[in-house]
Amino acid sequence: MTSGPHTAEQPTLNKDVPWDSFDPGAYIGNNYLDMKAVDEEIVSRVRDHFSDRLRGSGRVLAGIDVGAGPNLYPSLAMLPWCERITLLEWSANNIEYLERQRPSYDAHWEPFWKVLREDRAYRGFDPKAYFRRAAEPVQGSLFDLCRKDPQWDVGTMFFVAESITESLEEFRRGVSCFMHVLRPGAPFAAAFMEHSEGYRVGDLEFPATYEIDTTEVLTAFQKFAYIDKKDVHRMADVGHLVRHGHTGMILVCGRRKE
Repeated sequence: MTSGPHTAEQPTLNKDVPWDSFDPGAYIGNNYLDMKAVDEEIVSRVRDHFSDRLRGSGRVLAGIDVGAGPNLYPSLAMLPWCERITLLEWSANNIEYLERQRPSYDAHWEPFWKVLREDRAYRGFDPKAYFRRAAEPVQGSLFDLCRKDPQWDVGTMFFVAESITESLEEFRRGVSCFMHVLRPGAPFAAAFMEHSEGYRVGDLEFPATYEIDTTEVLTAFQKFAYIDKKDVHRMADVGHLVRHGHTGMILVCGRRKE
């Protein structure tokens, strides 16, 4: 595979990617061993969004993190409200990683929880015990969600729909499948790499949808979601760029249309 903007004739599709060769250890080493400033900002904004929407609802909801990969902070952000959190993931290596995290997640996730605890909804309980009971790694495809009934009350999708394909059509379908399984009114948070040229994990290159910008993201959600302008965040300062080959990150927080 090659990285960079694809030609219209030969985009790399999700089915072409060797996902079972994805190396979660290398990915974590590149991204999450130390909390980056941009992740702290994302976690803070998602925390505030879920707290505003879910405060007082009790811990009875079903959550889903789509394309969980080796990233726990989206599921940790849903933890105060969810009895069950489905960690949907296609890569067998990532499923194994998530299963290993269930008994007691690694210490490098503690700084992310510390940021979440700045809101009182995240205090007064043992997050590792809650995660152990709630987290359910499930091997499955984002695109299979389009064939399921809406059944989740809150959801996240972080750096997935644009990071599994070079096809803009597949990106749009991925967003629609994510939204399809959320119940009406469900709050959600989703993050995307802007103009990504692809990314390296270990010795392998993985594709990305280069066309992604704020306009494309909002167009993909328009049919399915209520999104306030104040809940669309483009992070493109130098400190927000985590590697070469992208121009920023886009975070969208909203709720599923009725």
